[in-house]
Amino acid sequence: QVQLVESGGGLVQAGGSLRLSCAASGSIFSVDDMGWYRQAPGKQRELVATITSGGRTNDADSVKGRFTISRDNGKNTVYLQMNSLKPEDTAVYYCNANVLHVSRSQYVVWGQGTQVTVSS
Repeated sequence: QVQLVESGGGLVQAGGSLRLSCAASGSIFSVDDMGWYRQAPGKQRELVATITSGGRTNDADSVKGRFTISRDNGKNTVYLQMNSLKPEDTAVYYCNANVLHVSRSQYVVWGQGTQVTVSS
């Protein structure tokens, strides 16, 4: 059993900052790529940023220069530092991870989501 637990969402004014955290726990052998996605009301879920176990990152154009993804491999945790937030960043943010279980089975795991609301 593997799960992702997110924290750090909330309400912030435009121009403000938030930091999201997502910790993987359970019977984990290793964690490969981790990432953040978001889904705004009435829209499809979209990629925000991903990071490999080696630290290589990929960011959506809409967040480049404002959001930074990072991870702590020792804690199986991924972070999303969000600066210069805009009202259009309002969404439910989901953590995602490719996890190798101790059984050597590979799983794609999703967090439960955390709400980020940016007021204008």
